Amino acid sequence: MVSLKEKLLSDFEGLKIDDREADRLFIDTQKEAVLSLLSYLKKAGYNHLAMVSCTDWIDEGKFELVYIVNAYLSGDQVFGKKEKKCIVIRTKISRQSARFMTVMEIFENAEPYEREMHEMFGIDFEGHPRLTPLMLERDYKIPPFRKDFDTLNYVNNTFGKIPSIEQRKEGLK
Repeated sequence: MVSLKEKLLSDFEGLKIDDREADRLFIDTQKEAVLSLLSYLKKAGYNHLAMVSCTDWIDEGKFELVYIVNAYLSGDQVFGKKEKKCIVIRTKISRQSARFMTVMEIFENAEPYEREMHEMFGIDFEGHPRLTPLMLERDYKIPPFRKDFDTLNYVNNTFGKIPSIEQRKEGLK
């Protein structure tokens, strides 16, 4: 039986696949291949998008987008021809022009993940129907999960002007 790794390497160019862990397959690919790779995997039975995440590699000037997919089975189902693998797909995009295509046409549940990454990292997901705030109540010059966001400066500017309990008690006297 041909392994999933062998199928992927024969059907896609430029993939780097790490299968050191028995239950995980790490795939590094160019951003142009992500949508077709996700679609391929979904058709192959890996139909559950478990998570989408982002890492800020500020020194490289890149964001790394991470898509985790696996087969979504109930307790009594068996994998059959599918390998029991958690598949981790990684690709890098520019930090300067942080844009990527939405994957919602393949996995509809990517919607809140893409909204969160838009809000927290400033990534625009082209084709996403509503990149509206998900969690934050205010706008930031630099999105707060970027490594160049100055947390201490933000805390001092936002909360440093609020009087302490002791200062408030003194003011009441």
